[in-house]
This record gives sequence, structure tokens and C-alpha cells, in this order.
Amino acid sequence: MQALRTLIISAASIALLNACGGGGGSGGSNPPVNSPDDGWVAGVYDDASQFENQCANPRSGTDPDTGNLYPDRQGSAIDEKNWLRSWSNDTYLWYQELPDLNPENDYSEFVTERFPTEPNGYFSQLKTTATTPSGKPKDSYHFVLDSQTWYELSQGGVSFGYGIEFAVLVSSPPRDVRIAYSQNTSQAAQLGMTRGTKIIAIDGEPVLDGDPDILNAGLSPDVAGEEHDFEVLLPGAIETQTFTLTAAEVAIDPLQNVKVIPTATGNVGYMAFHDHIAPAELALINAVQSLSQQGINDLVIDLRYNGGGYLDIASELGYMIAGNATLNRTFELLQFNDKYPNVNPVTGQTIRPIPFHTRAQGFSAPENQPLPTLGDSLNRVFLLTGSGTCSASEALINGLRGINFDVIQIGATTCGKPYGYYPTPNCGSTYFTVQFKGVNAAGFGDYPDGFTPSVGGDLGATEVTGCSVADDFNHALGDPAEARLAAALYYRDNGSCPPELGVQFVPSGGNGGPLGTGGEATRLPPAEPNILKTPARRMRLL
Repeated sequence: MQALRTLIISAASIALLNACGGGGGSGGSNPPVNSPDDGWVAGVYDDASQFENQCANPRSGTDPDTGNLYPDRQGSAIDEKNWLRSWSNDTYLWYQELPDLNPENDYSEFVTERFPTEPNGYFSQLKTTATTPSGKPKDSYHFVLDSQTWYELSQGGVSFGYGIEFAVLVSSPPRDVRIAYSQNTSQAAQLGMTRGTKIIAIDGEPVLDGDPDILNAGLSPDVAGEEHDFEVLLPGAIETQTFTLTAAEVAIDPLQNVKVIPTATGNVGYMAFHDHIAPAELALINAVQSLSQQGINDLVIDLRYNGGGYLDIASELGYMIAGNATLNRTFELLQFNDKYPNVNPVTGQTIRPIPFHTRAQGFSAPENQPLPTLGDSLNRVFLLTGSGTCSASEALINGLRGINFDVIQIGATTCGKPYGYYPTPNCGSTYFTVQFKGVNAAGFGDYPDGFTPSVGGDLGATEVTGCSVADDFNHALGDPAEARLAAALYYRDNGSCPPELGVQFVPSGGNGGPLGTGGEATRLPPAEPNILKTPARRMRLL
């Protein structure tokens, strides 16, 4: 059985394509009107345990996470909704902003691809409608997954699809879709469909202005073995090629392109870190050991597509970067709603600061194994970021800044998610509702609109020294000529941003225009969402 883990993952970095930004639901529909005669009393909440595991469709067999029989027993959809109502009122960070909706009403109108059952549809409405200072929704991180899917993604490091992470530069005609990166063992990678590949057509339908239903069906296959034809322009090619891709379960590579870049002023370590999932723990340990043995003077970690995951892994990485500077310091302190000022409502334990872990927590490396560190040779770290940099990745930035370790941010503004949750299963669905906010050793955690790279001057709390640089799909991740990495190397040598900041992907036209700012790519999941990047919705081509 996996230990209860603190999870902070992104839902803003996950988009497929939806210029309207909704991704599910019925737009301006109002929740069902409450009935006064059915026994429901507004503002009165029974304990969630009274309804737990009472299911409309109980499962049988063994839970792969616990090794025990499923706890499900016969109940009803109303029982499931009552559990959601009480659980949300108890643990939701902004519970005072929740609507109190009658569980005995029908919520089928809110059933979508994201919320596939009627109780899931009810859950979709149990969140705040408030906005951040910039005007974006305060809670963009509310979602549900099939429990088996969540188990496979979080523990096994497996995702369903083609093993491709797509980037959408323009969401509506004239559309532009590229490959951000491919999983190393995927069919796509073996065919040469790597970073920068442009998708020309899917099943004969042009991406530029073709039927969005056909395109989305190809981009998001539903079942293993499903085949679709992709006409693509590979990096460096002049003519297009067509490949038939088959949907399958694909192993996720949480860490790619670990390398040393020799420079005239010393060796620079580089790693593309994509996911804070369980296998990442051992991968990071091995990477840091290798870089340490090769004697690096600086480190660049590419987080541009890292939507988050386990907070403990971010804490471990913080120690592996900063070493002794982290000893006896707080990485992050969790703050729950005002019902729980001192006790964690999920674990029942007294709230204590999360330290910078100096030993493995047992995700994929032996528990209590001492961690390696680069802290003896580093006094700063370069972090490459984008709109897909979220949650645990932002906690790494905030945690290091909280102990005054020098962070240099190269790229674009991060997604802005200082919040997290404990994945909570009930009746075959695992629910994710915002339950806490994280603050660093300096007590700071207010970055709902993200961290922004800033050139000198008086830096605000969310402005980090660095350079704004657009994503560059003309070069592979880890290529010293890739715009963001090149800017980091230039800054390292000159203490300033380069005069020309690489390729600017700002295509014109289309109803929605380019997604993101300054040509920043928006993530496009393959099919079943890659949970550590795409938990909340699958946007669609328009």
C-alpha cells in the first residue's frame, strides 16, 4: 500500500484546445433548483463518514493500492453526493464560498468527459466561482479521475495515448499544433516524431482548418489499439510523411536528457524534469549522482512542462540542489481552512512544516536512503519555466527562495498554483479538491498568478530574477541552441539577458489566437489525461 502522499498537481497546464477556456460543463447553466420537501436542509452537514463507500455501483475484487478488498457496499448516487457535500464542506480550502446544493436533485446536465457520472457532475459544481487579481478563476484545479486510472498514472508512471506531449500554438483556424516532446520508449519517438514535429493532418483532415471532431478523435483516442494516421513534418524535413499511430499504455519518462554541457567557464548540468511522479525519485537521485561525479559548476533544470505531483519529491530535489543551505529549514508549511488551524484534516496529525528531505521517502528509491546533493558546488540554480510549470514545480521555486537560495528563472510566467490536495477515493472515483495552501520558510505563498521572470530592478514577491524567453520548437530540449537554455547559458556568462531572445512563436489569426502569452505553448494531452499535467480537463480543437 502506498503511503498517504501530499499532492499538488496542475490543471492549468493541461489544456488541449479550447479558446473559450471552459473545458466541459454547460456554460452558463445554473445548478438545479433545490427542493424544500425532500429532507435536505441547507447548511446542515452530517459527517462524511456516514456516507463513505456507499455506492450506486459497488466494485468487487481487490484494491491494487491497498491489497485489500474494495470497501464498497450497496448504496445510491444520493449517498455518493451526500459524501461529496459533507467532505467538501469539511476540507475544501474555501468552503465558505461553496454553493450548498441539494444532493437529491439530478445533476446529469453537468456530466461531461471530465465528470463522467452523475455524482461526478454534482462534484463539478462544488467549487468557488471567485477569481484571482488577474481575473482568472481562483479554482482551476477541481477534477476527478477513475481510481484505477489514477493508481496507474501516479504509482506506475503509465499514461494512455501515443506517448506524445503536444503543444498548441493556435487553437482555432488557422491552427498550429507541434510536438513538445515524446516519451523515450514510445512508437512516436521511434518514428522520429520528436520535439518540433508539426502536425499537418490527422486521418486526412487538415489541422489548419479541418473538422475539429475528426482531429480531436485522433488526438485523443479512447481505447487501446485504436489507430490514426498522422501526416507530419519532421524536424529538419522538407516533405511531409504519414505514420499510423496506435494508442497504448506508454511508460512516462519523468526525467529526460540528463547531460553535462561543457563551457569555457566550467561544466553546466542540465535535466528536463517533466513529472513529480513516484519513478522520478530514483531518476533524480541517479541524475544528481551522475552530475556530481562529472563536476558541474552550475545546474539548469527544465521545468517548462512540469505540471507538478508529489510535494515530497519537490522537497527532496530542493535538498539535492541546495544541500547544507536547507538543513533545519522549512520547505513548505501547509495551511488548511480555518476549521483546522493546527491539525491536518486528512491525516489527523498536528500540522508541522515539511522540511527539505535529506533522505528518500520511499516512492521508488529505498526509504531513508541518504540523498546525494550538489549543494557543495552550487550557490544558485537556473530554472526554465512556462505556463505549464505548476504546483510542485512552483513549490520548488518558492521553497528555495524562502531560504534565500538564488533562483534564476528563464522562460515565461508559471501557472500560479500554490494549492494542493490529497487524492481521495470513493466508489471508484478519486476526487481532487483544493484542501491547502503552501507557504515557504519566509511565510510566503501568494502566487495565484504565477512567478514571472524579471530583469533587475525592485523585484516583487512573485517576480524572480531572470529573462522572459519564448518556447523554441526548432531545437531539442537540452540543445544549447534552444532559446531558453541558450538564454540561461548567456546569463551565466554575462549576468544579463541576451539581446535577442530566440524564436518567438506568435502565429496570427484564429478566433482564439495563440494560447498563452508571447507564443507560450499550451499543453495538449494524448488521451486519458497525463495526470500530473492534465487532471482537470481535456480541451478541444475549435
